[in-house]
Amino acid sequence: MLTPEEWGIVALSLKVGGVAVLASLPLAFALAYLLARARFPGKVLVDALVHLPLVVPPVVTGWLLLLAFAPAGPIGAWLESWFEVSVLFRWTGAAVAAGVMALPLMVRAIRLSIEGVDLRLEQAARTLGASRWRTFRTVTLPLSLPGVIAGVVLGFARALGEFGATITFVSNVPGETQTLPLAIYAALQTPGGEALVLRLAGVSVLLSLVALIASEMIARRAGRGLHVL
Repeated sequence: MLTPEEWGIVALSLKVGGVAVLASLPLAFALAYLLARARFPGKVLVDALVHLPLVVPPVVTGWLLLLAFAPAGPIGAWLESWFEVSVLFRWTGAAVAAGVMALPLMVRAIRLSIEGVDLRLEQAARTLGASRWRTFRTVTLPLSLPGVIAGVVLGFARALGEFGATITFVSNVPGETQTLPLAIYAALQTPGGEALVLRLAGVSVLLSLVALIASEMIARRAGRGLHVL
């Protein structure tokens, strides 16, 4: 049975993961559509940069975020001067780190789904007089929806498990940035913390399983609906 403090860690992890995915979804979809449909110089470089967080050590990603969002950094100075806010050592910073780490998985899943949409359907819609926006809204987006859902759930699961970039960027502050992975790490460093590690690890595994099963069920249902249409 979890204590109120442990439920707080779970709630914070869900909040960080949810905000991270919702905030990065528009960018992920735009990048996926660009990489799936557009042809432009430097496309390989853009593709590599998008997937860079998958191969770079998470600590490096966290350090780069720290440089960018520090008070003297380009984004941090802009946030301070225009909105008088800072994400350092805040849960919003943890959401930024989780969103950056989840972005490549979301882009990959959505891109594969968009590439799977038959171009002839889009061309037929354009031939019948539909605008680019209407073709995208009525053909491309509905047919790629299962991939979007899969990308969102994969990104959420990745955000829940984020550790290296988060602890480097916003540290391990109980009640503010201490999500499940960071709490498990802190418990491992504490003598007699094995029971807490077991409980939090169990919650992490359970949440990941629920997310993956929900993704599969939603994707199958969406796929059947689209097939009927």
